[in-house]
Amino acid sequence: MRTTVQLDPEVAAAAVRLCKERHISLGEAVNVLARAGMAGKKHLSRFQQRTASVGLKAHTTNTADTLELLDQFDAADS
Repeated sequence: MRTTVQLDPEVAAAAVRLCKERHISLGEAVNVLARAGMAGKKHLSRFQQRTASVGLKAHTTNTADTLELLDQFDAADS
């Protein structure tokens, strides 16, 4: 099939570089690059956040303890 396409500069440069490396035509180089792109990942994998332990244990406190500490800090500032 013969058609006209407009390639971005970096794509055109990659195609020309492939032409020189493999001694093939520009059309063949574009086909090689297109096939390589189609052979890539078929679907995107779901993002999964990784976590790591920093050595701290879970600490629980109740509201009364927190309010008591805040009162003590306020008293120290006065």
